[in-house]
Amino acid sequence: MPARAFVAGCSGLALTTDERAFFRDAEPWGLILFGRNVESGDQIRALCAEFRDVVGRPDAPVLIDQEGGRVQRVRPPLALSHPPAARYGALHVQDARAGVEAARIGAEAIAVELAALGVTIDCLPVLDLPVDGMTKAIGDRAYGDTTDAVAELGQAVIDGMLAGGVLPVIKHMPGHGRATVDSHFHLPRVSADRATLEATDFAPFRALASAPIGMTGHIVFDAIDPERPATLSPIVIADVVRGFIGFDGLLLTDDLSMKALSGSVGGSAAAAIAAGCDIALHCNGDMGEMQEVAAAAPRLEGRSAERAARALARLVARPTVDVASLAAERDRLLGAIA
Repeated sequence: MPARAFVAGCSGLALTTDERAFFRDAEPWGLILFGRNVESGDQIRALCAEFRDVVGRPDAPVLIDQEGGRVQRVRPPLALSHPPAARYGALHVQDARAGVEAARIGAEAIAVELAALGVTIDCLPVLDLPVDGMTKAIGDRAYGDTTDAVAELGQAVIDGMLAGGVLPVIKHMPGHGRATVDSHFHLPRVSADRATLEATDFAPFRALASAPIGMTGHIVFDAIDPERPATLSPIVIADVVRGFIGFDGLLLTDDLSMKALSGSVGGSAAAAIAAGCDIALHCNGDMGEMQEVAAAAPRLEGRSAERAARALARLVARPTVDVASLAAERDRLLGAIA
């Protein structure tokens, strides 16, 4: 029996009795970890193994947001401290080749650490193109302020992630850079015309459309669908994400428990799947909300199942790599702008 088309969080360091029963019966495609789920290396590995055992799939994905900078769920001393994307962008301005190499090595270091913990998918890189007056929700998570820089550095991160044995996720499709409010708390609206968006915000995603996994953003684009945020918009998903951008990888929603979306999380999950998203992502670990999402999520079948299988096929075990050596080389390159 195929998994259901959703990913859920959990409440703590190990699955509760209720969570075990829920995951066994609901069969989510994957689990996503946050800081509340992190205490030690052995504990994280045990949690990942416990989830896979409960759902009965040894290859069930475990996801995390481990970008570096302020978005780093596993922190020292359990993992190295990784720089934010903007550090690579600053180096890229001075020396494009060095910036790309530093980003690739830095991503590989993150991936090697995560793979050793049992994590198989990292929600990275951020391909949002910042503009003046944007929300600080992106800020130094952006790799640069030109489409070429963001695309080049984003590709380097994808390459580094795959080299380290972890799948990358490009986000937040089709672009969060013009949002003036944080979608964790409010629904952003973007008023730019479509031609401008295609030349700027959408361009890095189009350049990296071969990525295995992508994530939507909860943003309304007035020029495309003024009624619905991208996550819930069949117009944005079909015409922009699958159409103009040309992305045919596995498409995750951003967290459905974010305040940008109104109504019930179950309703949002159903609307997102109907709009063309493959996987509904729910992160806060609230059991009542998880049950709503599970009830709305269909079995992962058809094109969505094909995309999931194609993504996971790109997950290849890599030889053990010395993370400290990777980090030292990354820091040597970044030292030019320290």
